[in-house]
Amino acid sequence: MSNTRKTDKKASATDRMRVARAQAERSDRIRRRVVVGGASAAVLALVAGVAFAVGGSSGSGSNTANGPLVVPANASGTNGTVITYGKADAPHTLDVYEDFRCPFCEQLETTTGKAIQQLADDGTYKVDYHLATFLDNNLGGKGSRTALAAAGAALNEGVDKFKAFHDVLYANQPDERSDAFGDVNHILDLAGQVPGLKTDGFVKAVQDGTYAPWAAKVNEEFNKSDVTGTPTVKLDGKKLDVLNNGKAVSPEQFTAMVKQVTG
Repeated sequence: MSNTRKTDKKASATDRMRVARAQAERSDRIRRRVVVGGASAAVLALVAGVAFAVGGSSGSGSNTANGPLVVPANASGTNGTVITYGKADAPHTLDVYEDFRCPFCEQLETTTGKAIQQLADDGTYKVDYHLATFLDNNLGGKGSRTALAAAGAALNEGVDKFKAFHDVLYANQPDERSDAFGDVNHILDLAGQVPGLKTDGFVKAVQDGTYAPWAAKVNEEFNKSDVTGTPTVKLDGKKLDVLNNGKAVSPEQFTAMVKQVTG
């Protein structure tokens, strides 16, 4: 009996080590930017030397939200699923496709984001944001959806509030293995960095998930596009190569690309 118990304990310890090793290997694969799934999964891939996040069609279960559909004030586009920043009569349109958990979107926003905004502020183009939540499907958690729903609450307060909150989220993006954005209290703490954003209405909307059904619709609209990776940036329909070997282009390079298209 004693020998049998010892053998069982040893086998159990071996099994635990095997599971722990498998989990560590999985985490390492995620960290190395290679996460491969099925058609409904997101993939962080290295293709032709350029790293980007790839999403397919999301399964309905992980991105649907209970409750009535409430579209934020100031939303635009099909069924209010687009966020437009800049002058409505700008002669050109910059379409930006992102996921709040995408690490390469964070690179673009923290490296080139000010130049992207400045050209919009100057009237060169308006920016249409098309946001997704596909990384939740592959990495687990609900950070993309929670952040997007909160961004909807910010948009309801004003486009300028959305843009400032959008920038704060990318400036404080957690490691992609973390689901910190899934914590509503953390999201509200970050919202405190945007002056005037944390109204009673905003806080209640974030806590209640008022715009979660809208976030699901925004993601559905993203999936109808021909975009398969984030970040994707198009100027008047022409794709701009905003990543070079997995690194965001400089503000100067981005501005030069814009001038090539706008003349």
